[in-house]
Amino acid sequence: MQSKQSINLADVFLSLAYAMDLCSPELSSHQLRTAFISWEIAGAAGRSQESIERIFATAMLHDIGALSPEEKLSLHNNETFNTEPHCILGEILFNYVPLLHSSAKIVRHHHTRYVEMDGLADDDTVFESQVIHLADVLERSITRKKFILHQNEDLTAKIVSLSGKDIHPEVVQFFLETSGREEFWLDVMNQRLYSQLLAEGPFRLREVALQEIGSISELFRHVIDFRSNFTATHSTGVSTCAASLAELYGLSNAEVWEMEIAGNFHDLGKLAVPNCILEKPGKLTAEEYAVMRQHTYYTYAILNSVRGLEEIAEWGAYHHEKLDGSGYPFHLNMDQLKTGARIMMVADIFTALGEDRPYRKRLGKDTLTGIIKKQADEGKLDSRVTDVLFDNYDVVYTRTQEKQVQAFDYYKQKFASLKQKISSDKK
Repeated sequence: MQSKQSINLADVFLSLAYAMDLCSPELSSHQLRTAFISWEIAGAAGRSQESIERIFATAMLHDIGALSPEEKLSLHNNETFNTEPHCILGEILFNYVPLLHSSAKIVRHHHTRYVEMDGLADDDTVFESQVIHLADVLERSITRKKFILHQNEDLTAKIVSLSGKDIHPEVVQFFLETSGREEFWLDVMNQRLYSQLLAEGPFRLREVALQEIGSISELFRHVIDFRSNFTATHSTGVSTCAASLAELYGLSNAEVWEMEIAGNFHDLGKLAVPNCILEKPGKLTAEEYAVMRQHTYYTYAILNSVRGLEEIAEWGAYHHEKLDGSGYPFHLNMDQLKTGARIMMVADIFTALGEDRPYRKRLGKDTLTGIIKKQADEGKLDSRVTDVLFDNYDVVYTRTQEKQVQAFDYYKQKFASLKQKISSDKK
């Protein structure tokens, strides 16, 4: 039996949009500002509520196909950067989630120039993707260290200069109608824009069943893992292992399912970690390790901000904590770590030790179980959970491997060739 709990959709989208811009101050609020600008233009154009919601949802996640922080920064700062691969990946990812199906073509064309769109899409897709295109160009053109009312006229002039060529002239006209107010520009740069969109935005009253969060968690599992060959199946493995251990431990069906969601999201904070650290072949420096250690903090901060996901936030984010308080980043102890978090701790280390890493090959069963047993004996891991793992090792291992093989096949089919194209375009 699955949970009947509902989640506010604005909470979910805004939190995930925030997560996508974690990697650099240069990107701070890019997704949110693009969404706000798009929402204002769509409103000025008198679009239907369905169209406004579609535009807003797409804008909040429009750069989802740019998987690494390095790619996001190149995309943000370089107007000649090849945008095609991340638009294609964005369409693939949007099609993975029923809530985003209708937005897939929009994200696919959100960098397509107006003069190149004839025959590529229907009128609604052209208009809606052009709204996001304008908003994205505008937001990327803002100088963050300069007062917005000292640059808004130049920004407006730039958008006008692109009318009829890069941007749909009607979209430009609707932008001019809404941007003539100082309020518009001050809202764009408002430090409380997140709260404003949560309270007033299109999804403020939209509730979805917790079940629908499952497909969104799978979407972000791909975004988190598919950045690297070394992590391409990690969250799939952790999710599968955690759900299996939860079931074998005796948790309810609803808790097992929520554990799977927590496993999908557990490394969400790694969106803030550069690929050069994730894929480093040698030992991390102290400075690099400090960057890596922030990821569980951000997983917790992002998920815990979504009302109704508080328990999933704990289960997912506490996977590097230890029962003796020696873990990170919260240094919680056994009195503060619930069963779900204890299961996730074991699932993460089990999965990680059984995977290839840039600095080592995967470990065999004897070595892997020896490391886990040692941590349980030292009071770092819950021996009740590790006993469940050891008593059912073949079952848990087989389930985890099967799911990881499926995930890697999907990764190779849908993502690997485009990642290679991105790398080639950079050379």
